[in-house]
Amino acid sequence: MIKTFCVLILCVTTIPSLSQPLRLGIAGLTHGHVGWAFESAKKGDIEIVGIAEPDRAVAQRYATRYGFPMTKIYSSLEEMLNATRPTAVAAFGSILAHRDVVRACAPQGIHVMVEKPLAISAEHASEMIGLAEQNGIILMTNYETTWYPTNHLAFKWVKDNKIGTIRKIVVHDGHEGPKEIGVQEEFLAWLTDPEQNGGGAVIDFGCYGANLALWLMNGRLPDQVTAVTQTLKPEIYPRVDDEATIILAYPDTQVIIQASWNWPYGRKDIEIYGTDGYIFAEDRHHLRYRFDDQPERQLQADERDAPLNDPFLYFAALIAGEIKADNNDLSSTANNLNVMKILDAARESARSGKSVVLNKVN
Repeated sequence: MIKTFCVLILCVTTIPSLSQPLRLGIAGLTHGHVGWAFESAKKGDIEIVGIAEPDRAVAQRYATRYGFPMTKIYSSLEEMLNATRPTAVAAFGSILAHRDVVRACAPQGIHVMVEKPLAISAEHASEMIGLAEQNGIILMTNYETTWYPTNHLAFKWVKDNKIGTIRKIVVHDGHEGPKEIGVQEEFLAWLTDPEQNGGGAVIDFGCYGANLALWLMNGRLPDQVTAVTQTLKPEIYPRVDDEATIILAYPDTQVIIQASWNWPYGRKDIEIYGTDGYIFAEDRHHLRYRFDDQPERQLQADERDAPLNDPFLYFAALIAGEIKADNNDLSSTANNLNVMKILDAARESARSGKSVVLNKVN
């Protein structure tokens, strides 16, 4: 029988708190995750100075729910930027709209945070990054899993050689399906539109695995990408895939990304297998591991200290210069450009039925 042990760990770095809330504009209200911003504003972490949303019915619904005046809503991003002059903007529209947000904000020196993935394609991502660099702004991509303390502890253990050389990474992300879990009508409309979202589950959840795999592999692109996408529920998702498997082949490591709108429950977990052990980050707080010939152990991780536990606090700290990110960080432009290169290759592989070479195999 395998014995299990439970440990409580705090994996943090103490960062001084910011002196005042970040003056934030919101670009769009059609992404269901926008509630995260309003909850942060309630806590005083950020100050939402203006919102750009042309759909007045959607805007009124959020205004009623979160108790802000309709005078804070502007019909276009340009109007909101001119009227409120935010320090930064968070994009909560379609993935296709991300490039337009950066095009509008970067020349005015306004920092931008987008919800995952960074862009609709590597081409869009490259343009966005170029604009950010030319205008000296921060361009950050937010993933829910970036803030999981279990993922950061797993990363540390990998770098500390606790499990030896990584041989296989398996990432599972998804849920029952956006319609099945009841996402907002306006969110579902673009999420299931290949022009607005770039695909279905392959984009919506495939990006998580690509982001984490690149992080663990020190930012290196795989040699080749092989993908299969399917639509198992065509009566619900006639225009996009709802099931995707992406295989990333490295010289000494294989990564399997399972992205699905068909899981019987929501999940975001990662399995990392090395030559000397394994680490399973099961969710935000629960982790199992086995090193060498020791029995499997279990661990419950505490939240990391602010601002390392929250996208808006982290974004504000980057802007204020309180912290510095490197190119391999989960939110970085370097990582997320490569995420889009992997997703572009995955879509092409699924379309053609062939593997796509990204790096020449040694």
